[in-house]
Amino acid sequence: MDNSDSVDRSSSELGTTTITNGSPTVGAGLADSGNGFAVPPTAASMDEALQLVENVLQSDIGVNTLLTRLKQSNVSARDFAAFLKKRSTLEEEHAQGLKKLCRTTHESARRADNRQGSYAQNFDEITRIHERMADNSIQFAQSLHQMHEDLHELANSTERGRKHWKQTCLNAEKRVQDSESTMEKAKAKYDSLAEDYDRARTGDKQSGRVFGIKGPKSAAQHEEDLHRKMLGADSDYASKVQTAQTHRQELVSTLRPQAIRALREVVSECDSGLTLQLQKFASFNEKLLLSNGLCVSPLKGQDSGQGPAPRSLRDVVYQIDNEKDFNQFIASHASKVGTKRPDIKYERHPTMAPAQQTPPSASRQTQAIYAQPTPPPYVMQAPPGQNGPYGGSNFSQGGPTQSFPAAVQPVTAERSYSGSPQQHQFPSPSASGPPQLPPPRFASAGHSPAAAPVVMTANNGNHTANPPPLKPVFGSTLEALFDRDGSAVPIVVYQCLQAVDLFGLDVEGIYRLSGTASHITKLRAIFDHDSSLVDFRNPENFFHDVNSVAGLLKQFFRELPDPLFTTVHYRELIDAGRIDDDARRRDVLHAIINSLPDANYATLRALTLHLNRVQEHSITNRMNAGNLAICFGPTLMGPNTGPDIADAGWRVRVIDTILQNTYQIFDED
Repeated sequence: MDNSDSVDRSSSELGTTTITNGSPTVGAGLADSGNGFAVPPTAASMDEALQLVENVLQSDIGVNTLLTRLKQSNVSARDFAAFLKKRSTLEEEHAQGLKKLCRTTHESARRADNRQGSYAQNFDEITRIHERMADNSIQFAQSLHQMHEDLHELANSTERGRKHWKQTCLNAEKRVQDSESTMEKAKAKYDSLAEDYDRARTGDKQSGRVFGIKGPKSAAQHEEDLHRKMLGADSDYASKVQTAQTHRQELVSTLRPQAIRALREVVSECDSGLTLQLQKFASFNEKLLLSNGLCVSPLKGQDSGQGPAPRSLRDVVYQIDNEKDFNQFIASHASKVGTKRPDIKYERHPTMAPAQQTPPSASRQTQAIYAQPTPPPYVMQAPPGQNGPYGGSNFSQGGPTQSFPAAVQPVTAERSYSGSPQQHQFPSPSASGPPQLPPPRFASAGHSPAAAPVVMTANNGNHTANPPPLKPVFGSTLEALFDRDGSAVPIVVYQCLQAVDLFGLDVEGIYRLSGTASHITKLRAIFDHDSSLVDFRNPENFFHDVNSVAGLLKQFFRELPDPLFTTVHYRELIDAGRIDDDARRRDVLHAIINSLPDANYATLRALTLHLNRVQEHSITNRMNAGNLAICFGPTLMGPNTGPDIADAGWRVRVIDTILQNTYQIFDED
């Protein structure tokens, strides 16, 4: 019982067995003693593992096992060689790109339109540091390429050895199998003749005659023939056994040990070569990192013997003196300073007598008029607290408008919207959700900012017919709506964008799928009646049909007397769309958009920011910038009819460029 337990324990402690330098090396696992400490294998377990390896190798499966192991080593060597080749290519591309970047940057820094002085000197040193790092990377890439070549050659040599010994062993085993098969056939024939002879010898000799080729035979003759045949079969069977024994003895004693020894050497060679290349790879990586580290931060206190010691990247950067460079640049223009101009003073003409009393001249009256303080320009500012359900910030085309006291409010060159008692607000992105439009404010009588709006629902059962158009919206110009309602963004646009932001960003095909015609007709009639009474924050007010809201918005833009981009700028926009360079096309479109009228600019800005939010949800709604451009190209720039039908593709390109560069054309604040 104790002996079996010890054998089981020794077997459980054995780990994997590997072959190194032609001899088996046992990687015995360390058994757990129960208290968390590993117990090293004993000499007995090592000997048992070695004997186990020899038993496997000398068996019939030994050669096939070694061939399989050699194939694994060969595949691993080829994989690592491919890795080295790819890594070498990447490192060389990186080094060449870095050297090219340093060269172009060095040339650019030497131009007259760049800073000079300490900046130029130290920046030149920065590029040289990067060039040295690129040289290190090139050397590393060359070393990896050489390793790839060596390992690839080793893998090819290993594969040739594997195929040679595989064929040799297979041929020897086939000879043994063929000789054993022939032996078995001879034995079967010998056994059959022996049984026939035994029956003929012990049977009734007078029972009859046996007919042969030359006539009938007697029992004695038949017995004699069988005996003769049996002796021949016995001799043949004995020779076949001798041949099979010879072949098997040759295989077991000569060919198989020779093949096993050769295959173990090939496996050891392949594994050793792969290990060597792995060690070289680790050393080259350490050398590369160390060399780059010394380039960035050289060791202190070492005398190179070739001039001043190299400086670290940090020291180079910290030696840039901005104040010194600035003073030197300004002082270099001292020679261009002209003579000091005389003071400006008033000189009375001699013809005017000192005592003469004359009324103030027209010019003095004019001076007096201009000497009076000028009131500050009117800036549209929304009353505090009117952020609506979406929040938002105040915007102008040039950036956020700031509030100043009336006596010191500056005259600003930024674009503002005239004719409105407040500054208009546009959507901006926020961290809590998609940016939304602020609620519009109205200048019409009877609508106090503090009064709650009267909401007209679309499905009011008390109204069987569409309401009369008291304040038409569709078909009116943006300027007319601006003057009437006091909102740079028309109320119908604001309400539709608000509804899609709240309920349609994740609807598949938004702005592409058509809504219900009857719903669109009813919603249009409500807006033409009095748009200030509409509130699309409640989906019941648009029949829970957000596609109809999207269709209503596109219908509003289609029916504008003058398109949103205006007819005046149409040809400029088409010409801009023909520009191939993306950056230049964007800048030209930006300039054209800045020249639009106030109402057109504000409406386009609100719509573009909204469509940008739509395309940000393109994974769910399937509406990217290109699809939206196809939907809104003819809507915002005019229908594809008449002589302009050939411009359809350029219109789509214009809208797509604007959507792709939303925050470059419109500030996101």
